[in-house]
Amino acid sequence: MDTETKPPTAAAYRNLVMATIGFALTFWAWDLIAPLASWYGDRLELSSFQQSLLVAVPVLVGSVGRVPAGALTDRYGAKLMFPLVSALTIIPVLLLIVVKDSYGLMLVVGFLLGLGGTTFAIGIPLVNSWFPPEKRGLALGVFGMGMGGVALSGYFTPRIAKHGENLPFIVVAIALAAYAVLATFLITDRPDRPVPTASLATRLGAAGRLRVTWELSALYAIGFGGIVAFGVYLPTYLKTWYELDPTDAGTKAAGFALVTVVFRPIGGWLSDRIHPALVTAVALGVVALLAIVQAFDPPLNPGGTIALLIMAAGLGTASGSVFALVSQVTPQAKVGSVTGIVGAMGGLGGFLPPLVMGAIYSAKDSYSIGFMLLSDLALAGCVYAWGRMRGVRPEGEDPAPEAAKVTAGRP
Repeated sequence: MDTETKPPTAAAYRNLVMATIGFALTFWAWDLIAPLASWYGDRLELSSFQQSLLVAVPVLVGSVGRVPAGALTDRYGAKLMFPLVSALTIIPVLLLIVVKDSYGLMLVVGFLLGLGGTTFAIGIPLVNSWFPPEKRGLALGVFGMGMGGVALSGYFTPRIAKHGENLPFIVVAIALAAYAVLATFLITDRPDRPVPTASLATRLGAAGRLRVTWELSALYAIGFGGIVAFGVYLPTYLKTWYELDPTDAGTKAAGFALVTVVFRPIGGWLSDRIHPALVTAVALGVVALLAIVQAFDPPLNPGGTIALLIMAAGLGTASGSVFALVSQVTPQAKVGSVTGIVGAMGGLGGFLPPLVMGAIYSAKDSYSIGFMLLSDLALAGCVYAWGRMRGVRPEGEDPAPEAAKVTAGRP
């Protein structure tokens, strides 16, 4: 039997568990400032824009930082990169205690905190290398559940802070230190993984020249970018349009985030059974349809709630299936580099929509145009995934076997 068709080993599952835990913990650290933004705003007498910038800096840096992190993982492996990045993230986490009375220094530390957001590009090539193609979709989807670390931060960070303003940072630092030690011993790179010898700039350039890198980036910017955008703006939308109090709006927004986390591995699991491009197309088609429904401002209970939750399911499914697609259409030696670029575009894709929604509401006193724009983008992604991505294969491979599988309804 071919090595790639053997069932996953115990080592594969051990690495999947460790990668997912590390992803969740570092994402919790990455998002430490956002749940406390209003507290910082009162303490430092910040304007709304200053608060927004304080929250945005680590997210933007973490998104862009995935590009070099993925390329470095291709070269040095996740066994080095995961514990190293986890340990280095402790530094800005603890510095948040020291600089809490200076807005300028908070921005500098927020920049460093962005390091925690890069682990997505470390875990994807690790998991991808350990699992055979027919199992990668579900495995990558399970790893993707680590993005729930942001939800953990949103729920637990302010509650822990009630017992001591410095306590959340101490707790997260201890958790990161414990994880870094465990990861040093428990994470292992697959022995036969391809190790590139070219320079970082050369490998990033090669990944950037792949057409599929930017096709995947566009699809992920819609899927995961939509998740990020709703995570940032949904509480504001619910408070402004449906007049919910902040606690209720935050609870419903957390429910939306939970649905996206649950459906990400479902998207991967479906992609193991049918072509991930088809899963992506259907998921984005559902998002397009429900965005139109929400554009007509249905009552929150039950119409608006149902529409928003189904959109969450569609976005979560698409974010899982796109990375199942990455594993199929990217040359193995370039998975980390491509993952870094695609992950960065997904993170960055979440920041324009809230600005657009806010600007449209200010000008038109309505969110309908914003939801119609989301519908247009999702529909465009649906059509492109269906029409173009089903037949794509890694460069240098014979497309004939893939075409035959697609015809048979299998990936």
